[in-house]
Formats: sequence, C-alpha cells, structure tokens
Amino acid sequence: MGRGRIEIKKIENNTNRQVTYSKRRNGIFKKAHELTVLCDAKVSLIMFSNTGKFHEYISPSTTTKKIYDMYQTTLGFDLWSSHYEVHSLSFVIYISKHMLVAYVVTI
Repeated sequence: MGRGRIEIKKIENNTNRQVTYSKRRNGIFKKAHELTVLCDAKVSLIMFSNTGKFHEYISPSTTTKKIYDMYQTTLGFDLWSSHYEVHSLSFVIYISKHMLVAYVVTI
C-alpha cells in the first residue's frame, strides 16, 4: 500500500520543518547520486537551508567549476561578467518515482 498524499505548504512547526528538510535533502542527494551512477550524468546540487547552512552534492567525475562552465556555454553568456545585467532564473524541480529533473528557465 502506498503512502498518502500530503498538502504541499510550509510546515509551521520548526522542529518538524527541520526534520522534513533533512530527510528530503538526503533523498534528493540520493537521487542525484543515482543519476550520476546509472546515467553517467554530471550533477551538481547546491542547497542552503532556511538557517543558511550549506549542503552540496557534486558528481565525482566533475567539479562545480566545470558545471558552471558548461552552464555558461549552454546559456551563451558569462555569468560572472553579466552579474550587473538583470537576469531572472526560475528553477523547477520535478521528482517522480524514477527520475529527478531540474529545469533552469531564464526570463
């Protein structure tokens, strides 16, 4: 029997919110690792908790700098020289039973 659906909204209780963040962070890191191993994908995942704590997953075959370089090449502009320009990025993450997909949409 499957788990029941939950309503996606902010968890008001701080303790419950932190526990949920920790469990889901571990889950998304596990999915990132699985993508790396199963599909030979280069994955970089950077997260900051609401308290500002930093968490990162990077595929063993690459570095964060290489991921940024590939990202810049794909977008066609230099992230570092264009930081004075106005760019709005939207991140959409889709998690299913078998796949984690992250889209970056420039507006």
